[in-house]
Amino acid sequence: MSQEKWAEVERYITDTIIRPDAALDAALRSSAEAGLPKISVSPPEGMFLMLMARMRGARRILEIGTLGGYSTIWLARALPPHGMLTTLEIDAKHAKVAAANIRRAGLSRVVEIRQGPALETLPKLEAEGKGPYDLFFIDADKPSNPKYFDWALRLSRPGSVIIVDNVVRDGAVVDSRSRDPNVRGVRRLNAMIAAEPRVAATEIQTVGSKGYDGFAVAMVIAPAKGKTSGPNP
Repeated sequence: MSQEKWAEVERYITDTIIRPDAALDAALRSSAEAGLPKISVSPPEGMFLMLMARMRGARRILEIGTLGGYSTIWLARALPPHGMLTTLEIDAKHAKVAAANIRRAGLSRVVEIRQGPALETLPKLEAEGKGPYDLFFIDADKPSNPKYFDWALRLSRPGSVIIVDNVVRDGAVVDSRSRDPNVRGVRRLNAMIAAEPRVAATEIQTVGSKGYDGFAVAMVIAPAKGKTSGPNP
């Protein structure tokens, strides 16, 4: 099977099952016009994220890696009344484009964009008592995946779901000798997940317009270190 066929099937799924959406289409269009990388999740993947958040009943969502806000919009639409999504973006230009896209989608009230390096913002969120979060979506620089995952655990509670994008890397993840920092970051993440007794996890391979890749999906099944399980906030 070729990538052309994968993309064709993705278009079929999108046209058949995913309803047309002006705000999402505008977010992709404005991101492209601003010169942002064309690496947003696909429409079926966006729907997958929204469904995961809804099935989880997520009221607090933390996204690491905003880009133009396309996945942010999908996730924010899953929130119930009084829910909140915080999204972290290192690039000021990306954050500005995302803010406009989120505003156009009518979601500014429930989305907070924190601009700056995530590894500097995450300790601030902890200090502000922003957690625990019900769902995490990690889609930022891959070498930092293990650190992002560790922070997700620290800001989680039993039942929290952690989703990490781009964990297959066109199959390169199986190469233990790879010097690619993105592959090495994913492999360190996988080793971390495998050794972590506080989560139950799997990875799902995907194909489509973005090529051959996949998601890691983990559920927290035990409290973070130094914390006890409490009621749903």
